Amino acid sequence: MSRPNPRQQQAAAVSAAFAGAVDLSALKNRAAAPAGGPAGGPDGAAAQEPSPFVVDVDEATFGGLVQASTQLPVVINLEASWAEPSLALAAVLSKLAVAAGGTWILGRVDVDANPQIAQAFQVQSLPMAILIVQGRPAAEVPLTTSEQELRQWLTQVLDQLRQALPGIAQAEARLVAEGGAEVEPEPEDPRFVAAEDALAKGDYAAAELAYRQILAAEPGNADAKAALAQTGLLARVEKLPPDAIARADAAPDDVELQRSAADAQVAAGDAAAAFTRLIGVVRRTAGDDRTAAREHLIELFSLFAADDPEVSKARRALAAALY
Repeated sequence: MSRPNPRQQQAAAVSAAFAGAVDLSALKNRAAAPAGGPAGGPDGAAAQEPSPFVVDVDEATFGGLVQASTQLPVVINLEASWAEPSLALAAVLSKLAVAAGGTWILGRVDVDANPQIAQAFQVQSLPMAILIVQGRPAAEVPLTTSEQELRQWLTQVLDQLRQALPGIAQAEARLVAEGGAEVEPEPEDPRFVAAEDALAKGDYAAAELAYRQILAAEPGNADAKAALAQTGLLARVEKLPPDAIARADAAPDDVELQRSAADAQVAAGDAAAAFTRLIGVVRRTAGDDRTAAREHLIELFSLFAADDPEVSKARRALAAALY
């Protein structure tokens, strides 16, 4: 018997609790909470200017928001006046939703006033925010009040869903037509600028330190993680002899040579061969050698998108080699 999938259970609960969708026009009149409500802030401060892209949702109108998720990504922020972290997260999400101009929608739910919604999402603690796509929970929103981290995460969501949810492209086209022609570019992060300058000068140690400092402050920063992995690869490849692959082929039991050859193959654009090489090392070795090969392979995976076909194939092969 397969292990129950909590996300599938949650999706079923949401669908069962809110099977009836309402007219989306009902939501338009509920944008922005009154002062003192959840959207009013932890101290009951006045809410920001009403926006059609930030809506207060109750049990009567929640179905309409679920229906909207067939066209646009919907983020549900579950909050309460007594849970200040949930209100802080809501404030950042509200600002980003307004700036996004309708490419995604934020729904704010007071869990005390709407226990059925809280029960459907199996709320156990706050803050809690869920991405809804095509009527079902798709992912948990990062629990951070960093605008940069949330903006990066939402940008990735839009990029991944643009083909599946037509409302994203429609909203983007409308923004252009309304004179917002080009979305104002995000200001450059000086920390990344410093790291990239060091990288351009070939100072890999300084670049690596800069990226590690970013990750120390923001452990979930995907851009910094990827850049750190790329910096490490560049630094290693620069030191490789021109015959690194030939040396490794001549000494298949030398794990260090195999790792170097894998780096060379990735740098040459042959990631599949690099993955196959290291998986072979994992199969043939044990103990520290096996650990070194496995960890190096996982580091190389981080250079690519998580859904890259070669990475997915190699992960399955690695699992088979380990178990």
